[in-house]
Amino acid sequence: MKKITLLILLAALFAACSQKKTEETNAQQNAANETITIKVAEVFEEPVAQIFEYTAVVRAEAVNNIASTSPGRIDQIFVEVGDFVSAGQKLVQMDATQLRQAKTQLDNLKDNFKRLDELYKVGGVSKADWDALKTQLDVAQNSYNYLSENTQLLSPINGVVTMRNYDSGDIYGGNPILQIQQIKPVKLLINVSESQYNDIKKGMEAKIKIDILGNAEIKGRVSLLYPTLDARTHTFPVEITIPNENVKVRPGMYARAIFNLGNRNNVVVPDNAIVKQPGSGDRFVYLLNDDSTVSYIKVILGRRLDTNYEIISGLKDGDKVAVTSLTKLKDGMEVQVVK
Repeated sequence: MKKITLLILLAALFAACSQKKTEETNAQQNAANETITIKVAEVFEEPVAQIFEYTAVVRAEAVNNIASTSPGRIDQIFVEVGDFVSAGQKLVQMDATQLRQAKTQLDNLKDNFKRLDELYKVGGVSKADWDALKTQLDVAQNSYNYLSENTQLLSPINGVVTMRNYDSGDIYGGNPILQIQQIKPVKLLINVSESQYNDIKKGMEAKIKIDILGNAEIKGRVSLLYPTLDARTHTFPVEITIPNENVKVRPGMYARAIFNLGNRNNVVVPDNAIVKQPGSGDRFVYLLNDDSTVSYIKVILGRRLDTNYEIISGLKDGDKVAVTSLTKLKDGMEVQVVK
C-alpha cells in the first residue's frame, strides 16, 4: 500500500515538473517571437560647418641661452628676470683679463707686421717671412675677436629675460647665465588629423582662444606645415604664429586653435540613435531595412550639433534609424515601427 502511494506521489510530481517546463519553454518562445516596437528618424544630408579645434601650449618664437664658451668670473649682469631687451643689447660683462692680454699681443703684432710689410715692399725680407708673420697676425686677430664675443655677451634677439642662474661675481661653470625668449610673436604647435592634410594651407587664418584671457579671440596664421606624418597617430604638426603685439600672450599658456574649413554636405542623425559598443570607441546605429528588420551599422561621427551628430560615413540621405528600444534590438531582428 505504501509503495502504491509513493508511486502516485512521484507521478504527480513528475507531471507538475513537466508542465512547468513546458510553460517556461512556451514563455521563452513567445518572448523570442514577440516583435519589438520602435520609433525611427529619417536622416537627411545638410550643410555642416567643418570646424575643428586643437589644443596646444603657447611657445616662444625663439629661445636663446646666453653663456660664455669658456669658464670665467662674471664681472656684472646688467638685466633681471622680466626685463625686456633688444637685439645687440649688452647683457653680461665677463672678466676681461684674457681679452686685455690678447689686445696687447694683437697690437704688437700689428706694429711688427707694418714694419715687416714696408721692408717686404722694397725687397728687404722674403715672402716666407712675410707670410709667417701675416699668419700670426690673423691668428691673434681671430683669438681677440673670439674673446671679445665671450667677454661682452649681447642679446641676439628682441625678447624678455626668462631665466637668470648667476649673480655678479660668480664663477660661470656651465649652466646658461641667462635665457632670453622672443614673445612677439609667439607660436602654437598643433597636431592635425591626416584627414585635414589637404585642407590646411600655409597662411590660413586660425582663431585662437587663450583660456586665461577669457573669451577674446586672437587671430593667428599658419606659418609652417611639417612635411611628414606621424605613423602612429596619423597626424602632422602645424605651426601657427600669433603677432602678440600687446605681449599679453605668454609662453606656457593653454590655448585652443580653431579652423573653419567651410561647409560640407553630410548626413545628420539624432544623438539618441547612436550606440556605443562596450570596450571600444566604435559607434553604431540600427538601420531600418525594407523588410522591417534592423541592421547593426558602424558609423563614423563628425561634429556634435546640439542634439544631433554629423555622420562622416555609414549612412546615406533618406535612411531611417531606430531611436527607441536600442538596448532590446539585435542585428537582423524584425521590428514594428510606430509613430
